[in-house]
Amino acid sequence: MPVTIALESPRQDGVIRLLDLSDAYAQSLYPPESNHLVDISTLEKPSVSFLVARNDDEIVGCCALVEAGDGTAEIKRMFVDPQARGLKVASRLMDRLEEIGLEKGFAAVRLETGISQPEAIGLYRKYGYIEIEPFGSYQPDPLSLFMEKRLTV
Repeated sequence: MPVTIALESPRQDGVIRLLDLSDAYAQSLYPPESNHLVDISTLEKPSVSFLVARNDDEIVGCCALVEAGDGTAEIKRMFVDPQARGLKVASRLMDRLEEIGLEKGFAAVRLETGISQPEAIGLYRKYGYIEIEPFGSYQPDPLSLFMEKRLTV
């Protein structure tokens, strides 16, 4: 069975397990002031499109597209179970995120990631994201990389 991507609730055991893994990973790389994680209640807001990746019905990845209120959106909580790496889960999530961004008419999708995550940075660059200055409420941080992709129809 192929990997499937669908809009789902973040409040389910498989997603909570991934978010816990993601938190532990981020905390192993960066100090608390450089971790910009959002909690599950934020992911449940109507302004958030939360995607779940499944392989044989098992939750193996997730991410959120959070509307910023200014015509853009931000990618948050992108994470793939290490056991599912190699299945192109992150690419499938990115494809669907960008489709949603276009459907909702966002001018751009932005993100913040850490400099110690070369795989994530490589994925975003592959998808055409370029480095930008801090956006929204983010402050400059030498451990953070801010990126954006303009969306066109």
